[in-house]
Amino acid sequence: MKDNEQGIAGLAGAQWRLALRLTAAMMAVYFGFILMVAYAKPLLGRQLVPGLSLGTLLGALVIVAAWVLIWIYVRWANTHYDATVRTLRKEG
Repeated sequence: MKDNEQGIAGLAGAQWRLALRLTAAMMAVYFGFILMVAYAKPLLGRQLVPGLSLGTLLGALVIVAAWVLIWIYVRWANTHYDATVRTLRKEG
């Protein structure tokens, strides 16, 4: 049972480390965008093509970044987390 507890603790630690990294990445993207809105309005107002400003494009990319980070977590959970849980259940 001791190995099972160590495996669960290791898995929980890995999950927290990944969650913290992904949270930090999302916060950097989001607050970077918000700071640009606050301090670089002329830059964000620049038109890239008619009807599309840099601010609109970056705002959409913030949403895409969130989806990508969610995908990374789901992929990790489906491959690493679930496989480790299955192994621990078989052992326990």
